[in-house]
Amino acid sequence: MQSPKILFLSGSIRSGSVNNQLAALAAKHAVLANTEVTMISLGDYPLPIYDRDYELSRGVPESATKLAELIRRQHAVYIASPEYNGSLTPLLKNAIDWVSRVKSENGSPFKNKIFAIGAAAPGGLGGIRALGHLRDVLMSVGGLVLTEQVSVPGASSAFDEKGDLTNERSASLLSAQIARLVSVSKSLG
Repeated sequence: MQSPKILFLSGSIRSGSVNNQLAALAAKHAVLANTEVTMISLGDYPLPIYDRDYELSRGVPESATKLAELIRRQHAVYIASPEYNGSLTPLLKNAIDWVSRVKSENGSPFKNKIFAIGAAAPGGLGGIRALGHLRDVLMSVGGLVLTEQVSVPGASSAFDEKGDLTNERSASLLSAQIARLVSVSKSLG
C-alpha cells in the first residue's frame, strides 16, 4: 500500500494555541513514519453556525463541501481539541455538524473514517473531558475513533522551543498513538 494520508487539525484557530502545537507535533511524528500529511486550520474553512433553515434556504456552504472532500481523500484524521467548559470548542463542533451534512453516494465523509484525538490544556486534566465528548460526536457521525488518546496537562509549559513535549509520559503516549494511527491507516487503507 502507498503511504497513508492523514489529515491533522486543531479545534482552535487562536494564535499560540497549545492544541495547534499538539496537532503540529502529531503531524511531525506521522511524517517520520513515512505518512502523507496534510495540516489545516479550521480558520481556512469559515462556516456560519449550523442552522437547518440556513441549510434548506441556501444549501451547505462551500467551505463545508471543501472540508468534506478533503476528509474523504484521507485514510485518517487527527484532531487536537481544546477544552471549553468541559467539552469541545464551538468551532470544532460546528465544523463537524456542517461536514456531516455533505452527502455523496458513499454517505457521510465521516463514515468508517479512522480518527485519533488528543487535547492539551493548562489544567491538570489536560483537556480529557473534551475528548470524551469529541469521541461521542465523531462516533455518532460514523467515525471510528482509536482508543488511544493523548491528554497533555500543564500545556502552557508542556512544549519546548522545538515544539516537542517536555513530559516524557505525554511524549511517549503521543508517539504510541501516532504509531497506532499509522498502522491502522495502513491496514484499513
